[in-house]
Amino acid sequence: MTTPPLGRVAPTADVDPRARVGAGTMVWHLAQVREDAVVGEECVIGRGAYVGPGVRLGSRCKLQNYALVYEPAVLADGVFVGPAAVLTNDTFPRAVTPSGALKRADDWHAVGVVVHEGASIGARAVCIAPVTIGRWATVAAGAVVTRDVPDFALVAGVPARRLRWVGRAGVPLEPGDEPGSWRCPQTGARYDETPDGVLLER
Repeated sequence: MTTPPLGRVAPTADVDPRARVGAGTMVWHLAQVREDAVVGEECVIGRGAYVGPGVRLGSRCKLQNYALVYEPAVLADGVFVGPAAVLTNDTFPRAVTPSGALKRADDWHAVGVVVHEGASIGARAVCIAPVTIGRWATVAAGAVVTRDVPDFALVAGVPARRLRWVGRAGVPLEPGDEPGSWRCPQTGARYDETPDGVLLER
């Protein structure tokens, strides 16, 4: 078993002392990791990225520059969040209460986005909580996700809709030799689509 490389927190990053940052993780210039956040091993938190209080990131995640991940989001291992992508947490956002008073923490209930293993969220995409992004799915750049994304789905548009299936390599799958079967042109891995539209690895 190899030892994870040494991590680094830039002097200009803001990592709360109550946050936990795993071995080998890099936190770059102007990034902020808030209190009680947990960041796994060998992650990359890019310039200006934001990790909200209590957010959970698995190992080997990448948050690119200015990605915003609001609490209580949960990201599994190997998740990619592109530049300036946003994972929201307020279903009915308002700055003030109906009476006009400034909203406080007790005036609203945060809901989080859940992103499963290996999924990718493209640059400037917005995921509207409380959606779930499936395993190895891909959200195209600029998409607005308003409903759950299945495993291995490629979604795009406003609102986002499934266009293709993708494999673990992120490459769109090609039809296989049998009806309902799919093949990754890069790895050769094979998948089967069920009658109810779920893609399963063989």
